[in-house]
Amino acid sequence: MNKYGRQAQEAWKAASPTCYSQIQDPEEFFTRLGEEAQEQVDGLWMRLAGPDPQGETYLEKVGRLNAARNQAEEIVRYDLLSPPESEDEEDEYVNPSIQEHLEFMAEVQKLREQL
Repeated sequence: MNKYGRQAQEAWKAASPTCYSQIQDPEEFFTRLGEEAQEQVDGLWMRLAGPDPQGETYLEKVGRLNAARNQAEEIVRYDLLSPPESEDEEDEYVNPSIQEHLEFMAEVQKLREQL
């Protein structure tokens, strides 16, 4: 499990223990979620950084790229890795990516049971 999966798992445990307890295989769920987050960060950060400005120094470039990566991580952390907002608002807010993962994991579990 990568750092994004661990961050998501800890966030879910703390902020939404009921939702966390409903995940059949947390290790696999958060491993996949972390991998998807890594892919999204990798795809987003270079777009946020943009092209190299003319006359940019090495240190300026390093700062620009680091800032873009941090911004990409924050966007993905909010959009993909956050648990549902509140246990009281059960179905009012469901992150579509997380819902897809939950459905996928349920299907995988059913297939395993059939074997």
